[in-house]
Amino acid sequence: MTGRHASANAGAGEQAPAAFERALESLRAGEPVLVHDAADREGETDIIYHADAVTSDAVAHMRNDAGGLVCVALAHEVAEAFDLPFYTEEIDHPAAADHELGYDERSSFSLTVNHRDTYTGITDADRSLTIRTLGEAAAEPSATEFATEFRVPGHVHLLKAAPDLLAQREGHTELGLALAGAADLPPAVVVCEMLDDQTGEALTPADARAYADRHDYVYLEGRDVLERLA
Repeated sequence: MTGRHASANAGAGEQAPAAFERALESLRAGEPVLVHDAADREGETDIIYHADAVTSDAVAHMRNDAGGLVCVALAHEVAEAFDLPFYTEEIDHPAAADHELGYDERSSFSLTVNHRDTYTGITDADRSLTIRTLGEAAAEPSATEFATEFRVPGHVHLLKAAPDLLAQREGHTELGLALAGAADLPPAVVVCEMLDDQTGEALTPADARAYADRHDYVYLEGRDVLERLA
């Protein structure tokens, strides 16, 4: 194993406090971290980047190595400043009612957006532009006229966090934003679920940790974040 984190990375044996601090360093450096929420929740591991660090290569990384949905999670107050609703509150359609999620009380999904300077919005370059601009906007919401910068619908899914983050909800939306806050970064992160190419199911924690070891990324359990930040 090589790289600046090699000496610190003990893989499955790395202690949670060291991994937590290294996760913050990674986010500040524009590198991804892997976070597994909990076996009794979604039971998924997400690749998480800070939004303003998402290049075309980062989108390709999530598309190829994760395979889930590329979403931007925004702090509740940022979403409110942009007048972003929860999707189920905005859509007047019978299918939007009576949600019974097995892992949570509600979904965090808001609108889907493209930056207005994109073409189709789906290419790696287009999505990275949309994501980075969302990250920049989250740093100073009052300076952004959301409808001037973005159009709806689009190819980047927005997630609206719970107002009190981990005190109210323990999803990847809140876990990622709590890590960004602890790293003194603006409240916008990208999350993408890791899927198993062979089974089509969520990548197991053991396989996600092995992937992290191979690529010298930090792997955290949701409980590691909760113990430090909740």
